Amino acid sequence: MKVFPVVLVAVLSMMAGCRGDISDRPPFHLIGDMDWQPKYHPEGESAFFADGRAMRAPVAGTVALGQIRENEAYWKGTQNGQPIRKLPVAATPELARRGKQRYDIYCAPCHDENGGGKGIVVQRGYPVAADMGGDRLRQMTDGEVFIAISSGIRNMPSYAAQIPVEDRWAIVLWARVLGRANHATLDDVPAEQRDKIEPEGAK
Repeated sequence: MKVFPVVLVAVLSMMAGCRGDISDRPPFHLIGDMDWQPKYHPEGESAFFADGRAMRAPVAGTVALGQIRENEAYWKGTQNGQPIRKLPVAATPELARRGKQRYDIYCAPCHDENGGGKGIVVQRGYPVAADMGGDRLRQMTDGEVFIAISSGIRNMPSYAAQIPVEDRWAIVLWARVLGRANHATLDDVPAEQRDKIEPEGAK
């Protein structure tokens, strides 16, 4: 038995069950027809509800699954309305690597990869961005940096729509790495790595 005729018969059988012609659509009030079952369309009208709308407002106090967000420090960068001082998550090498990746995508165009505030966008006329190693940013708390990323500050727009919360905290951590690197001393280098650093002025 050849495969092609078998496939053709199967396809024709399925097509026979399709109802692509909408001319036989039954009245809306009829039920029991799974092809044209009654339903409300988005923004549709309803004679059942007093306000005439089919779409209903959520019950007061309803929270979508996974959106309760009770942890104010994590979701907002504040505690009792005040910016928190330190990260509400563990500062791990993995988080720092993620922060660098996200920083290079979203922040480096203005702040540059080293955090000096003279990225490629600034070089083309945009106002100078904050220096990650500057006194002002170093004096800001981690919560304040997170809020700046989330809400925007001065010429910097909000990145809440582009960067998820967990990535914003990762960027905060990397911003701290850059700030520390710009003011690092030999004491900041692990003892086993110090012999790899060339003295200043070495050729």
